[in-house]
Amino acid sequence: MTEATRERTYSESEIAARLAQDLPHWRYEGGWIRRTIRTAGWKGTLMVINTVGHLAEAAWHHPDISASYAWVEIKLQNHAAKGITDKDFELARKIEEVVLWQPGLAGGALVGTPADPRFAYIDYKKS
Repeated sequence: MTEATRERTYSESEIAARLAQDLPHWRYEGGWIRRTIRTAGWKGTLMVINTVGHLAEAAWHHPDISASYAWVEIKLQNHAAKGITDKDFELARKIEEVVLWQPGLAGGALVGTPADPRFAYIDYKKS
């Protein structure tokens, strides 16, 4: 990829402003935009990983993922452009929309997960 065709990368101040405005739960650290999602346990962790994997594959833009029993960390950076680009912000927004969707709060026919710890998978209060 030549300099002329490389995607635009954002400066640290532009990244901070964009995260503050559009993705307040994401942070910029070590050259990546990052988000930690707290889960209620292993089942939720696997569901988040699989959901992020599906979105990333559909977008053809792949994050680094770290996980433990009750959390998943997602890291985005455009390797080809050597920085943060619109691809990173757009995939982060889609991850936010899908993984943290709570249909019970939106009204309508879909009521969401019961308020019973046996069915919990995302810890929305800590995420």
